[in-house]
Amino acid sequence: MKFTWMKWGALPVAVLMAGSVAMAQDQSASGSQQPAPAPAATPAPAQAKPTVAQRKEKQQDRIASGVESGQLTAGETANLEKKEAAINKETAADRAANGGKLTAAEKKQVNQQQNKVSKQIYADKHNANTAHYGNNKVGQRRENQQDRIAQGIKSGQMTAGEAAKAEKQQKGINKQVAADRKANGGTLTASEKKQINKEQNGASKNIYNKKHNAKTQPQAQPKP
Repeated sequence: MKFTWMKWGALPVAVLMAGSVAMAQDQSASGSQQPAPAPAATPAPAQAKPTVAQRKEKQQDRIASGVESGQLTAGETANLEKKEAAINKETAADRAANGGKLTAAEKKQVNQQQNKVSKQIYADKHNANTAHYGNNKVGQRRENQQDRIAQGIKSGQMTAGEAAKAEKQQKGINKQVAADRKANGGTLTASEKKQINKEQNGASKNIYNKKHNAKTQPQAQPKP
């Protein structure tokens, strides 16, 4: 009788142990089916700083865009290109003194100067001064000259110094046109139109010569 009690008394214990083992197996199987944790995201590589040549080319592209859109007047463009020409001249002198290279300090100086010109480009392109040509032959000729200069700047056919001179010439013609119109109630006489066209012919030849001479603005090569 004692043996029977022990036999039936041990049964719940055995059932309990079997249930524990089954639960452990279920938990293990369930855990094995969980998806693996996603790998940590790889941080994006740091973007390389533009070279001196790349920065110079970008500034020229921005100026060309402003000329073509009319956001930059001939006077504003002449002033900007004069500053770019000065930076280019200084850079060339530094390279000549250092065997064709720039020191870290010189690169920093050039970058600071380009930062100032960059702010000036933005300010000039977003101020109230814009190039208005008008729907007439004189205005169309002015716009055509500006488009040719813009193309020369963007393509590198015109250096900053050449663009500055071309725009200075256009600024002089524009100033003369404005003075003539003011003196004649907003119109131009036949002789004034003839004189302006003659001056634009001379400017046109200068633009062509500057775009087809040996001087060019080297295009920057992308970093490897």
